Amino acid sequence: MTRCSLILVLGFFAAMALFGVYNHGATVLRVPFSKTYEVPKIAVILFSSIAGGLFIMLLYTLRDTRRFIDNYQFQKRQKKEERIEALYSKALAGILANDPEEARASLEEILAEEPGHVNSLLRSGEIASRAGRREKAIECFKKALDLSVDKNKKMEALLLLEAEMQGMGRSQEALFYIEEILKIDPDNLSALERKCKILEAMEKWEELIEVQKSVLKHPHLSNLKAEEAKIHGYKYEFGRQTLEAGKLDQAAKIFRSVLKYDKTFVPAYLGAGEAMLREGDAEGAIEFLERGYSETGSYIILARIEDLLISLGDPDRVIRLYEGAISEKQDSASLKFLLGKLYYRLEMVDHALESLRGLEALDSYPLLNSLLGELFMRREAYEKAAKSFRKAIEIKPWKLLYACSTCGQISTDWSGRCAGCGLWGTYTFNIHGRAKS
Repeated sequence: MTRCSLILVLGFFAAMALFGVYNHGATVLRVPFSKTYEVPKIAVILFSSIAGGLFIMLLYTLRDTRRFIDNYQFQKRQKKEERIEALYSKALAGILANDPEEARASLEEILAEEPGHVNSLLRSGEIASRAGRREKAIECFKKALDLSVDKNKKMEALLLLEAEMQGMGRSQEALFYIEEILKIDPDNLSALERKCKILEAMEKWEELIEVQKSVLKHPHLSNLKAEEAKIHGYKYEFGRQTLEAGKLDQAAKIFRSVLKYDKTFVPAYLGAGEAMLREGDAEGAIEFLERGYSETGSYIILARIEDLLISLGDPDRVIRLYEGAISEKQDSASLKFLLGKLYYRLEMVDHALESLRGLEALDSYPLLNSLLGELFMRREAYEKAAKSFRKAIEIKPWKLLYACSTCGQISTDWSGRCAGCGLWGTYTFNIHGRAKS
């Protein structure tokens, strides 16, 4: 007891003694359901003081006990958190060191002690996914999703679930999780781009176009030109899908809408021309493709016009088209080669040789030797034919391959989209033989 406390106690008792000197009378106390008592006034005061003191002491005791318990629990929780943090750091080190077993053991130890540790659930799911245990990974991610209160952790769990569903080919479920992310953050660019990939895999082109429009409006878009090219490709695919469904008028409108923004998009010219052809307007289709060739200079469009005119029994018109194009481009060896191939196709051997004259020295046309060999055979110039065939064994002059101008992917059939790089309108004739095999 401090001096101050001792002085206060002594002062209290002195005051009580003084009070007792001047108050000798008694106070009547009536206790419920009992007798009546006469008690000295000083006794009442002392009793009340002692009772009050005991009550205050009890309150302080309860307070100190509660503080002790809270402090004990805090220290226990702090030690647990430190232990879990150490185990989690060890797990991360195992992941970075490419030691999944050590990481998995540490994470399991954490989850055994604290099943609701969200980060451990997420990392456990990732380890299970890399090991090919997709169902286990999904279970971990779903538990983390159910436990997550933090918005960012919830979106992380949703993104991981979407990736797993995509890996298992469950596109509809992957789409569901992406939609959940967009409910939380409608402007999440990563989620929008993932949604585009899912819809593309599902070939939901019409819906994909609308999502891509949202991507194009995003303020943090890094490559606007590439994303604009994608929406043209998506519109082309939607037009092609519509064309295959027999909705010719709608398909033609879709293809023309692409050309409104990109007049060099070759697949859209071919698609619109095909729609017109199926409607029975062959002449309109040819004229439209001729305008497309004039706009783009694409040999793919020129070859399509060639096929159409030959099928309609009007090869003279396509010959005039080739000759007109060559007269505009005097140095266009590629056009001369294509004209020679056309003459060969029409069995016009002398014209073919005349067109190809002067190209023999060009090494950039490997198909030329095969074509010349066939023509020399027709003229019974066997020595020249053999020389040409030795330069190009088993190359068929009437079957040009297609090559992507971006990645060099080779294809035997034309397509609006390259199977290698995924870009639209990049296939050209592999006349020069420079594409990757």
